[in-house]
Amino acid sequence: APVVLFAYNRLSEAQQTITALQNNHLAQESRLIVFADGAKNENDVGKVNRVRAYLKTVTGFKSVQIHYASINKGLASSIIKGVSEVMETHDRAIVLEDDLVTAPNFLDFMNQALDFYHSIPEVHSISGYTMHLKYLKSYDKDYYLSRRASSWGWGTWKDRWEQVDWEVKDYASFRWNPVKRNKFKRGGSDLPRMLRKQMQGKIDSWAIRWCYHQYTQDLYAIFPSLSKVISVGFGADATHTRNRKRFKTPLDDGNQRIFTFDDTLEFNKKLGKQFKQKFSFFARLRNRLRL
Repeated sequence: APVVLFAYNRLSEAQQTITALQNNHLAQESRLIVFADGAKNENDVGKVNRVRAYLKTVTGFKSVQIHYASINKGLASSIIKGVSEVMETHDRAIVLEDDLVTAPNFLDFMNQALDFYHSIPEVHSISGYTMHLKYLKSYDKDYYLSRRASSWGWGTWKDRWEQVDWEVKDYASFRWNPVKRNKFKRGGSDLPRMLRKQMQGKIDSWAIRWCYHQYTQDLYAIFPSLSKVISVGFGADATHTRNRKRFKTPLDDGNQRIFTFDDTLEFNKKLGKQFKQKFSFFARLRNRLRL
C-alpha cells in the first residue's frame, strides 16, 4: 500500500519519522506520498521551508511524491483531502503524521492486515499503534479488536473511506439520544464531547468524525498487540499532542515479520475494558495533572 505522510513545520520530528520509515523492511517496495501543508502565519514560514527543503532530499523508497500546499489547510482538511486524492488511484493506503516513529516491521504488519481484512467489511481500519495495556502482557495473539480507531499510524481501504459523511449530517438525531451516546462511549467516554466540540467549531478534527462513522456502522479497528508506532510529538510545539502521558507505549523491538490474523472477529472484553479506561474522565484528569 502507498504510505501517505502529512508534514508541516517540525523538522526534527519529520526527520525522525522518515528515518524510521526508511528503516522499515518494506521501505524500498513502498511508494511514499507526502502532503506538506502551508504556513499558518509569517512566523511559520521559515520552519515550513526547512521541512520542505528536507523533503526534497528524501530517498529510500520505491518512489517519492510530494504535494506542497500553497496555503495552510490545517490537519483535518489536509488528511481528508489528501487521503481522498490518494484513494482515487489506490484501493488502500497507510497514513502517518510527521511526528510518528515506526518499528521496522510496521509496514509488514500494516500490509498483511490490509490484505487479510480487505474483503471483511466489518473491519473499519488497521492501526499500527497500541496503548500500553496490562492484559497484553499475557495475550498470545498478534492483534486485537477495538471499537475505536487510532490516528497514530493507520490504514484503510477506498470503499471504507468513501462511505464517511464528514459533515455528520445525522448529528442532530444523535446529540440528544442517550442510547446512541452511551453506545458511542464504548470506545471511550470522551467521544461524544469531542464530537460536540467538532460540530460547534471548537476543534478541527478529522479523527473524531472517522471514529463516529465507525460507531454508526458498528465496525471494528484492528490493533497490534505490540505497538509498531510511538509518538515523538509531545511538547510545546505540538498542535494536537500535548501532555499525553497515558498514551506512551513501548515500541516493538522484535524481529517478527509474519503476522497471523483470523476472521472470527471475536471482541476481547478484558482488552476492551482496559482500552476504554485509557479515555475515562479520571485517566484524562490524571493526565492533565501529570500524575
